Amino acid sequence: MLKRVYVWELPVRLTHWLNFLTIIVLCFTGYYISHPFIDEPRGAFCSCPPCGSFILWPPTYSRSAFSCGSTGLRGESVCPVGRICALDPEGLEEILGDIKFYLFLQKEHAHRTGHHALASFTYLGMFILFHLMIVTGFALLSQFHHGPVWKILGGWLVPFVSFQTLRLIHHLLMWLFIAFAILMFYAGWVY
Repeated sequence: MLKRVYVWELPVRLTHWLNFLTIIVLCFTGYYISHPFIDEPRGAFCSCPPCGSFILWPPTYSRSAFSCGSTGLRGESVCPVGRICALDPEGLEEILGDIKFYLFLQKEHAHRTGHHALASFTYLGMFILFHLMIVTGFALLSQFHHGPVWKILGGWLVPFVSFQTLRLIHHLLMWLFIAFAILMFYAGWVY
């Protein structure tokens, strides 16, 4: 018998969907910034062909990034505390059971509302990668914006990592977040 259970409050749902939409905007605008494919007519903004669209996309990307960063930085319920952090055998068994279920190696699955142990552990990893994405983004921006704020936000990384490596890490993290979104949708559907 099916029964509806209220799990996530409205602010959590709104934050989730705001992050989802901003990540979509970030993926499209970020990919376009790195690979412009629209050949705009000359003269509108400057004499170079891609300049017109380049004036539009970076501000859209930056606003979406700050929006996503400000809502995602709170990190509610992402740290798997308690038995998972303590490596309690019961918590590890729960994680292994969840992995087997999602890989179709086990038919039965303990029904739980909200985040289970594997989800909490996964979100902790994604939270760390999310911060790496923010730091590499600020490091890339610090190449074009100068001042002490940019040095603090990401410019400190530039002497240690080349610009192209920062771009590659930032780009690969984008694909990782896309894959994570697909897996999250799949897990939600299967669960």
